[in-house]
Amino acid sequence: MTYDFYSQTPSTVSTSEFAHAVGLKPQTIRKSLSQKGEVLGIRPIKLPNGRLRWRKEEIVLLIGERK
Repeated sequence: MTYDFYSQTPSTVSTSEFAHAVGLKPQTIRKSLSQKGEVLGIRPIKLPNGRLRWRKEEIVLLIGERK
């Protein structure tokens, strides 16, 4: 079964899901965030447990712009 980015209901996605959607590795996402404070113009939501969540709406807009 393959992951369908558009069919999932949550409004945010994990770093791994974000990386998959934009064609990068999760570690590349983390490194870019650490160095620049954003990734491809997107800033994540940091949860109290330290995990990052990325707004799906912003990712969909980014993917649309890159086409």
